[in-house]
Amino acid sequence: MSSEHDAVPGSSSAPRDSDWVITPITADLLRGMADLERTEHGALPHRLPARARAQCADAQLARVESQPSGVRLVFRTRGTTIELDTLRTKMAYEGVPPRPDGVYDLLVDGSLAGQASTTGGNVLLTDLTTGAAETRPGPVGTVRFSGLPDSAKVVEIWLPHNEITQLAALRTDAPVETVPGGDRPVWLHHGSSISHGSDAASPTTTWPALAASLGGVELINLGLGGCALLDPFTARAMRDTAADLISVKIGINVVNTDLMRLRAFGPAVHGFLDTIREGHPTAPLLVVSSILCPIHEDTPGPSAPDLSNVSEGKLEFLAMGDPAERARGKLTLNVIRDELARIVKQRSADDPNLHYLDGRELYGEADFAELPLPDQIHPDAATHRRIGERFAKLAFGTGGPFTA
Repeated sequence: MSSEHDAVPGSSSAPRDSDWVITPITADLLRGMADLERTEHGALPHRLPARARAQCADAQLARVESQPSGVRLVFRTRGTTIELDTLRTKMAYEGVPPRPDGVYDLLVDGSLAGQASTTGGNVLLTDLTTGAAETRPGPVGTVRFSGLPDSAKVVEIWLPHNEITQLAALRTDAPVETVPGGDRPVWLHHGSSISHGSDAASPTTTWPALAASLGGVELINLGLGGCALLDPFTARAMRDTAADLISVKIGINVVNTDLMRLRAFGPAVHGFLDTIREGHPTAPLLVVSSILCPIHEDTPGPSAPDLSNVSEGKLEFLAMGDPAERARGKLTLNVIRDELARIVKQRSADDPNLHYLDGRELYGEADFAELPLPDQIHPDAATHRRIGERFAKLAFGTGGPFTA
C-alpha cells in the first residue's frame, strides 16, 4: 500500500475531483483527545480540556498538549485512497540540525498498513539559550494513502506525536462511517516527554502506544513533554476523563525544572492522587517512578542544554544542581522514588487498587549500558520499544495491576 506526501488531483493515481467524498472532521471521528478547537485552517485536537488550558499560561504546555500523541482518526470505509490535508507546526531549535518530519501511521483493521509524512506547514523556531521562540508560517500539506483493499475496513490514522497538527480536510473515494467505541478497557496515562514519545520512530511506536497495543486497551495519552509537574488542572482533567485503568509517571520533570523541594513534593503527590480518586475511586491506579537517568539519579536539577556540540548534530543535557543540596530538600530521582514508594505504601492500606512500579524495572543500569540515552534524558526508538514491552508485561501480564 503506497503513501505519498502530496496527491495531484486528476492524476492517473488519484480519483477525479468529482469522485472524492469529503467528510467533515468532527469529534466523533477522533480518539485520544479531550477537545477539538475550530481554527481558520480546520480543527485542532487538544489533549487537555479548555478549562485546564485556561489555568496555565506556560508556552511549553500549550505546545505539547496540542501535539497529538496518541490521537487518531478512526472510521470505517471501503475506500482505497485516503487524503488528509493538515497544517503542521514543526519544532526546530536555533543551531540544531532539523528534526525528522513527523510520521502518520495508517492502521487497517488494527495492523500497520502504511506510513507517510507531510510537507509545508509552520516552523516554531526556539533559541535554547534564551527560550525565545518565533513561528515561521507555511502552507497546508497533504498526506495520501492509496492501494487500500476494496472492502469494508476500520481505518486508523495516528497523527504525528511530535507536531502540532491542524486537520483541514479528509477526502476518500468511498463514504466514511463513524466507529462506535469498542469494549476494550480505556487506559489513561500521564507522564513526561518520554511518555509523550520523545524520540520514538512514529506515533504507534511510542512506549505507551506499544504497551496499549500489547495490552489490548484503548490509549488516552497525557504524556506532556516537560510538563509532568503534578499540576492540579491535569489531575482534574484525569478525574473527569472516562477511564478503566490509570497510570501516572512522576519524576524527571519535577527534577529537571527544579520545581519544588521535598516538603512540597509529598503533599503535591497526595493532592494529585486525591483528585484522580474523586472521579475514579476504585479503578486500578499505578504510580510509576522515572526510568534510570544517570545525570539526575543523585544530582538535582535544573537540567540545561549542552550546546557545545550542536554543530555536529549532537545535543545533550547536563544536570546543573549540587548533590549537597539534597540535604536542604532538593529533589533527585532517587529521592523521588523513595518518596513515591512511601506514599503508595501508606495510601494502599486504604486503597488496595493503588500500586507502585519502580521505573528502573522498565529501563535500568543494564539497559543504559546497552542502549544509552542519546541526549542523557530521552530514550531512542529501540528503547521506546523495550520500555513498552516491559510495561505491557509488568502491568497487563499475569499478576499485574491492570490484569482483568
